[in-house]
Amino acid sequence: MTRLLLSSFDPFGAHATNLSSVVARRIWEEGIDGVDLVSIELPTVRFAASAMLIDAFDRTRPDIVVMLGIADSRGQITPERVAINVDDYRIPDNAGNQPVDEPVVSGGPAAYIATLPVKRIVERLLEVSVPAAVSNSAGTFLCNHVSYALLHHIERTGAPCQAGFIHIPADMPLALAVRGVQAAIEAIVEWHQGLDD
Repeated sequence: MTRLLLSSFDPFGAHATNLSSVVARRIWEEGIDGVDLVSIELPTVRFAASAMLIDAFDRTRPDIVVMLGIADSRGQITPERVAINVDDYRIPDNAGNQPVDEPVVSGGPAAYIATLPVKRIVERLLEVSVPAAVSNSAGTFLCNHVSYALLHHIERTGAPCQAGFIHIPADMPLALAVRGVQAAIEAIVEWHQGLDD
């Protein structure tokens, strides 16, 4: 059975609820066939979020990590192709941190490419009538921060894991968002199992 770590975020800024957390909870409750699913809600706090995610990763040793977050200005579910080594927050996080042009990891490389099959994810979502597109920028807030930090940890430790980030539109209807993330996970797991054949 494939073990998958699914992360989401708690509410922040103007959002009284965070759709990524609601979606993750629903998927964890319903489960996915053939998947040992572990779900974690991260605080929207700069280093606390990445520390909690990396700790969960080290404890659970997943085959796959799917990180979820919300995007205000998007109308499609967007798997992220890249995470960059920049923290540059347009609003403070939940602890008041608002770094400007600071690295996620001091001395780390400029960027990491996600190791999830982003185009296959998009294809699967479109097949089930969920709007989707590949994104080449996860921004410079917490979503990019945790994605970069985890990909850096995986690279540094040599852990045999595929990981990446998926943005959900903040105002997407819940049922549509759940269907999209379920379809994305199914596509990722099928692809991952194919790597082991």
